[in-house]
Amino acid sequence: MSIQPFNEPVCRRRSGAIELLIEPKVKDLGEFAVRRALPAGERQRVGPFIFFDHIGPAELAVGAGMSVRPHPHIGIATVTYLFEGEIMHRDSLGYMQPIQPGAVNWMTAGSGIVHSERSPDKLMDSVSHLHGIQTWLALPIEAEETDPEFTHYSAELIPQLEQDGVSIRLIAGTAYGQRSPVKVASETFYAAVQLATGKSLDVPIEIEERAVYVVAGEVAIDNSVIPAGTMAVLAPGEDISVFARSAAKLMLLGGASLAGKRHLYWNFVSSRPERIEIAKQDWRNDRFEKVPGETESTPLPD
Repeated sequence: MSIQPFNEPVCRRRSGAIELLIEPKVKDLGEFAVRRALPAGERQRVGPFIFFDHIGPAELAVGAGMSVRPHPHIGIATVTYLFEGEIMHRDSLGYMQPIQPGAVNWMTAGSGIVHSERSPDKLMDSVSHLHGIQTWLALPIEAEETDPEFTHYSAELIPQLEQDGVSIRLIAGTAYGQRSPVKVASETFYAAVQLATGKSLDVPIEIEERAVYVVAGEVAIDNSVIPAGTMAVLAPGEDISVFARSAAKLMLLGGASLAGKRHLYWNFVSSRPERIEIAKQDWRNDRFEKVPGETESTPLPD
C-alpha cells in the first residue's frame, strides 16, 4: 500500500517483560480504516519490520473496495497477510497475483519496483470484507540495491501447528520446530497466532527483537493487559508467555537488529538520504518501470 500520512502512534515505556506499548493511530481511508503501529517515534523498527499496518476489519459496500494506484518502492520487502478478503497485486515485473487469506506474497523492492493493489472485479458486485496486515521489512544495507523480486507462497506451503486451542502459522523464519519456506534477506520471525480463551504461548526467546500485535481479543503479558489494536515490544532475552484473556488473534514479529539508520520518505526506505532523493526524481521524471496494463499512477507527495 502507498504510505499515507498518519498521526504519531502513542508510545508508553514499560519495565519488565514489555519495553514499550504502542497504540496505533487510526486513519479512515473511506472504504476501510487502517491502524499504523510502526514506525513510531520511540521505535522505528522491530527486527527488520519498519512498517506495520492493520487493515480493517471492514465490510465493503457493493462497488467499493481497495484501489491503490501504481506506486514505487525501494530498499524494502513487502508482505500482505490477509485474514479475510482478497487483493489483486500487479507489479512492474509483470506479475499479477491475487492475495488470499493464509497465502504469502513476498515482494522485494530492492533497487526499485512499482505495484498496484486493488480489490478484484469479482468482489465488486456484492458486499465483501477485508481484514489483514501489511508490513514492510527493511533490507540489510548490502542488499538495499538488490534486483527486485516477487514470490508467491500458497497457503498450503506455510507451516501450521494446531494443538490444544493454539494455532500457529509460521509466515517467516524458524520457530516452534518448524521452518517457513519464505525467503528472507535477514533473520526474520513472523507468525499469525490464534489462542482460545485461557490458552498461552511462549514467544521464542532466541529472537533478538520481538513484538506482539493483538489483532483481536485481549491478552496478558507479565500481568499487563494488552487490548486489541496494541503492539507490545518485548524485552530481549526474557522468557515471555502470552496468555489469552479471551479468544485472541495475534501477530508475532521480529528478528535480528539491522545495522545502520534507515531514512523513510513516502514509499522509499534507504540507509542513504541521497538515494531517496534519487528515487524521488526518478518517480517525478517517469524513470521507474511501469505496471503492464495500468495507466494510472500515484503522484509524489509534496
